[in-house]
Amino acid sequence: MTTRVQLEFFEGPLDLLLHLIKKNEVSITDIPIASITEQYLATLELMQSLNLDLAGEFLVMAATLIHIKSRMLLPAGDDEPDEDEGPDPRDELIRRLLEYQRFKEAADQLEQREILTRDVFVRSAAPVEETPATGFREVSVFELLTALRRVLDRLPKDNVHEITLEKITVREKMTLLLDTLRSKGKVLFEALFSEVKSRMEVVVTFLAMLELVKGCAIRIFQEEAAGPIVIEAAVGIDDALIAVENSEEEQHGT
Repeated sequence: MTTRVQLEFFEGPLDLLLHLIKKNEVSITDIPIASITEQYLATLELMQSLNLDLAGEFLVMAATLIHIKSRMLLPAGDDEPDEDEGPDPRDELIRRLLEYQRFKEAADQLEQREILTRDVFVRSAAPVEETPATGFREVSVFELLTALRRVLDRLPKDNVHEITLEKITVREKMTLLLDTLRSKGKVLFEALFSEVKSRMEVVVTFLAMLELVKGCAIRIFQEEAAGPIVIEAAVGIDDALIAVENSEEEQHGT
């Protein structure tokens, strides 16, 4: 049975564009539309190859980028040499990106205030279980996809064992990952794929990781900017492991 992962709880197309703009170290107000469009479409292709359910707005944004790119490639009209060139085809997209970026920054500030308020309350109350340091930075799904692309690019191109590894299921990988995290506490993203030789196993491992994030069984973060991606067990990992194992048993029993 084919496994599909819903991405609705992650980010949308504007988040992907902001990620690509940051990754390329360019300004929102001067987007290299041809390059960004190419990378956006490549990311969508990767997401579709992973069998991820894409919301319709991702495809709408793809069409928008292609339209803007085509408009920017059109030669200036010769019939109005004295007129201004007109509005930049990117203007509306830039406005949306700047507005969305301000919204995200405001949301982040509110979240930090909430964390600070909660920390003050917790310290004045009874001791509770430690949580990760507030300096840790959460990793977006698009940053994970970028890291996944690096893993896939390192795989041998002529793997003859691909078909045999199709028997590995997402739920089996979820159980293996939970077992690893229960014993080690945390593991680097790259280390998860250090022994993997097949694209199929890479994909299944990645999908298992997304499902565990969705179920709040694991956390994915960086301890410093541009640092390695860390995967850590969340509170209740034992319950998550039991739930996955029970689900696996139910599937085998049907």
